Amino acid sequence: MANGIKEKIEDANKEAIDKVLASNPVLVDVKPAIEAVPGMKKNMIMHAGPPTDWQNMCGPMKGAVMGTLLFEGLAETKDDAVKIIENGEIEFSPNHEHHAVGPMAGTTSASMPVFVVKDETHGNTAFARLVEDKVQFGDYGDEAVNGLRFWRDKLSVAIGTAIQKAGGINLKNIIGKALYRGDELHNRPDAGSSMFANMIITNLIEAGMAQNELLPVAKHLISDDIFFLGLSMGACKATMDAAHGIEYSTLVTAMARNGVEFGIRVSGLGDEWFTGPAGMINGLYFPGFTAEDANPDMGDSAITETAGLGGFTLAAAPAIINLVGGTPDEALKYSKQMQEITMAKNNGYTIPALNFEGTATGIDIRKVVKTGILPIIDTAMACKDPGKRMIGAGLVKPPMEAFKKALHGFAKKYEI
Repeated sequence: MANGIKEKIEDANKEAIDKVLASNPVLVDVKPAIEAVPGMKKNMIMHAGPPTDWQNMCGPMKGAVMGTLLFEGLAETKDDAVKIIENGEIEFSPNHEHHAVGPMAGTTSASMPVFVVKDETHGNTAFARLVEDKVQFGDYGDEAVNGLRFWRDKLSVAIGTAIQKAGGINLKNIIGKALYRGDELHNRPDAGSSMFANMIITNLIEAGMAQNELLPVAKHLISDDIFFLGLSMGACKATMDAAHGIEYSTLVTAMARNGVEFGIRVSGLGDEWFTGPAGMINGLYFPGFTAEDANPDMGDSAITETAGLGGFTLAAAPAIINLVGGTPDEALKYSKQMQEITMAKNNGYTIPALNFEGTATGIDIRKVVKTGILPIIDTAMACKDPGKRMIGAGLVKPPMEAFKKALHGFAKKYEI
């Protein structure tokens, strides 16, 4: 019996990791969430991490929810927002349960445009929220909300035009090149953002966009070093979704945090969440902030590490150390260590500093529990109080509890 189970697990994991390695994520559109995301409703706010509700949300997620309701015009003030929430008028749901991802609080609403990313190899589609530096951290002020309106009314429309002109934009190609240019595609997507901006602006010029419309779009894209994170998240979500739902597979297909809990999902365990407490981030703070101000780990952006990028490719991005703390030698160590808990090396994404080895890809819950080695995640920090913005960045690890729960769940389901 044991040998039969072992063979089934190995066969399932080979199928799962082969799908991950063969994935080819392409940006095909930008659409309002209500038109694109399965199960989206006009009164729904999707959020990062495993399920939660208003009573149990952390401060920055509450701030992001209020900012999102102001953006939607469902509330005129933050007090109005709180009132309609407490009246039960707003439904909350995790992004991941809709094939979507969002950074930090990850709040996504009906009229908010999302990136539509299709895995051209397997045919599945994923959706990703814009990455910005205000509402997603809990800021609900006028400037923050107006930034989302600019995205909805101007920037997303222009990018959609450029995507159609280009016939789709291959994100896998950009990610591969960005790794050669010093990105790890989570906290540092600078090179990816630059390459993407060049492609969008070129296609808008060829599409004949008027200069007065092109200029604000070009200025934003050229100056926004973190823009491509939303696209790398969407690419990674499409990649991991292709490998989800394979019976007997122990592959982790999602890691996500809501600022209170850290949750994982496993290919062979359906859509069940396995959770533990979200950890505090060890890193560097912006002037005026300390560990006393920080919220626990938050966001869907760990989908990048789930797919073998982010913290797993720190060796490719020595400059990120200035933001998250540590040394270049530690970055190399982390990238090598992640090979001990993964299923394969992805030769589609290689790291020059490791002699062009493929990135460690495919977290196996069995290996995590057996070795005691936890995935390394590099991430931004949010203030614990609503109404604030990013206060620093650093490194964090998931709770071992989540992986042990998943392994126990696996043993129960498959009667091992």
